[in-house]
Amino acid sequence: MNMDSIVSLCKRRGFLFQSSEIYGGLQGFWDYGPLGVELKRNVKDAWWSDMVSGHDDMSTLPGAPTPYAMEGLDCTIIMHPQVWKCSGHYDLFHDYMIDCRETKKRYRHDQLNGRWVEAKEQRVFVTAPAGDDEQEHLTKQALKFFHLRNKHIDELKWDGEVTCLTEIESFEQVLGPDTNKLGTLTEPREFNLMFKTFVGALSGEEGTAFLRPETAQGIFVNFKNVLDSTRHRLPLGIAQIGKSFRNEITPRNFTFRSREFEQMEIEFFCHPDQSQEWYRYWRDRRLKWYHDMGISEKNLIMREHHKDELAHYSIGTADIEYAFPFMADGEYGELEGVAHRGDFDLRSHMEGKLDETSDSLGLQLDENGKPKWKGSGKDLSYRDDLTNEKYIPHVIEPSAGADRATLAFICEAFYEDEQPDENGKPQTRTVLRLHPRLAPIKAAIFPLVKKDGMPEVAKEVYLDLKKHFKVFYDEKGAVGRRYRRQDEAGTPYCITVDGQSLADQTVTIRDRDTLEQSRIRIDECEQVIRERMNR
Repeated sequence: MNMDSIVSLCKRRGFLFQSSEIYGGLQGFWDYGPLGVELKRNVKDAWWSDMVSGHDDMSTLPGAPTPYAMEGLDCTIIMHPQVWKCSGHYDLFHDYMIDCRETKKRYRHDQLNGRWVEAKEQRVFVTAPAGDDEQEHLTKQALKFFHLRNKHIDELKWDGEVTCLTEIESFEQVLGPDTNKLGTLTEPREFNLMFKTFVGALSGEEGTAFLRPETAQGIFVNFKNVLDSTRHRLPLGIAQIGKSFRNEITPRNFTFRSREFEQMEIEFFCHPDQSQEWYRYWRDRRLKWYHDMGISEKNLIMREHHKDELAHYSIGTADIEYAFPFMADGEYGELEGVAHRGDFDLRSHMEGKLDETSDSLGLQLDENGKPKWKGSGKDLSYRDDLTNEKYIPHVIEPSAGADRATLAFICEAFYEDEQPDENGKPQTRTVLRLHPRLAPIKAAIFPLVKKDGMPEVAKEVYLDLKKHFKVFYDEKGAVGRRYRRQDEAGTPYCITVDGQSLADQTVTIRDRDTLEQSRIRIDECEQVIRERMNR
């Protein structure tokens, strides 16, 4: 699978475009085109239907300790700044970055790899951005630095394996990725990932706010509101789909790491004694969902975090990871995280934090000179109305990226084979084998030729199906070419009106994956497509 081919298809067929492309683009931001917006919407709708609106709250689902309820929220992107202080984002949500004084480029400290190399009696640590071609980049940098040609590559004496720059204490003998001078990299320094903005007419520090870096906190601060308004008992899951923003230092790999992205998150509130069972349940259920949506088992893994990887709030975290084409062989990229957050979030918003640091947001200090970053003071504990037990619930958080999921489904579905064209000659056929529930267009309707009443019948079929599904009408070109255009778009079914259709009110339906064709009655088209989508 070639990532360049996938990116080319995405632009050519209108799945994804670079944001502000006519002005040279803006790194880390992407626009979804006509097919892309439908695909992403279908991913979100499938997630919402399977996890929330279609959830069976009357039964104990396989693997679940008890029945449970699910509800939804849609919270604001800008929230009170104290939310981010109490959640830990203001103090802890940062990466370490380094700058190159020579090129003025900026890099994440933990995303530069390097290797010691010696030539001409000088030893330097050559660096390159982490990735598939890093050794090739390192070799080119070393040759350039030592003023050697490719035919002299044997003069490079490499010492040790490729190592992350975080393992290097002094940068004096470090060669930056895009420079030919030593010692141009600055010392690492913290870089907060939240986008800063201002609320109200005054743009001073008193109006400081942030675009949310995650959707979870809106759920936590509304926990009691949801309980009181729905009268649910625990366990209870609260779900949200929405935009989040992170000022990534080095966005990369198409839409995998962006500065604006959409999350599909659940915060599942449960009794502390059952939280480990619920953690295992959500890990297994979320992994199964990706399998059900068409991602093969060989391309998905579940990776449990080591203790030194865990976030400050986490009791346990498992990542569902996918073998994206831009990853090195045997490596995977995070698709979704399932975290056992304990009671950290609710407790933090109840009690808050007071620290000794200066208040750079300009908020007033209390009488002891401490910032007034206090919790809400609201009681966010839960009292069971049957047992009268009172406790702060534990939280399990399955957090998926809608953009990463969409990208994974595209990568998984991308397929090329050879099929004969109208003249019998072999031709490469590009296919997106998307699950029918996710496919942007469910069916395409063709008249075999543009005469003899076929277009009129085809348009009637199109208008009838359009009431139920996203469908497409096409009468341009040979029918084989029309098939191939729909294969590229991921359309699972093509319906062709031919001469026989006018005689017996039947049409041909073609399956994208098997290429099998069969005849069905025109008045059965909607039922047949619906049955095939859900099987």
